[in-house]
Amino acid sequence: MLSYDEALASWQDTPLGKTGTFLPLCSIMTVPLSFPEYWVFGYGSLMWNPGFEHQEAIAAEIDGYHRSFCIYSHHYRGTKSRPGLVLGLSPGGSCTGVAFRVAAARWPEVLEYLRERELLAYAYREAYLPVRLRDGRTRESFVVVADPAHRSYAGELPTPQAASIIMEACGHAGLNRDYLINTVRQLVQHGFRDAPLHELLKEVERQTGELDAGMGI
Repeated sequence: MLSYDEALASWQDTPLGKTGTFLPLCSIMTVPLSFPEYWVFGYGSLMWNPGFEHQEAIAAEIDGYHRSFCIYSHHYRGTKSRPGLVLGLSPGGSCTGVAFRVAAARWPEVLEYLRERELLAYAYREAYLPVRLRDGRTRESFVVVADPAHRSYAGELPTPQAASIIMEACGHAGLNRDYLINTVRQLVQHGFRDAPLHELLKEVERQTGELDAGMGI
């Protein structure tokens, strides 16, 4: 089997590797099939609830995209009548999170799981982007980025408006504010600080008078 670096070099010679980004939802993973391992970058609930088998989890950062509550949630963190907000990646800046290493033998089932979880009902597109791991390695990683053309795309909302939505919403996975609280907690545990999320959390606290997580994760 090729080493990771050899597989990456081979993939980067392909048209998709050269353009570097998005795959349509219908495309079954065709790149890079020869990798000895795969990586997934999580910047929201994947950080504390990945839901798939992995061999390693390490703090990481991605350049060229930033995290924000830019996607309406009608199921996990809200309802059709009272949608919540979940995180997405938009161009510009950088984003910290957790990268998960997945064995090659497990990748097909993990990819299927991630697509069912992240892509079927939400305003995301999948991408393979370089992620810097805390130990200095760089790995091409599966990541979902916001799709501005999707009907559930909320865009960059003002902090008070986003806080009002998050404060009131609750879905199948629990309170929308728990999603925000747990994201901030995970980042802090890994030594990261996301200033806009901290500002949003303070605004939710101001509007609700509390910061403790409620039900669900």
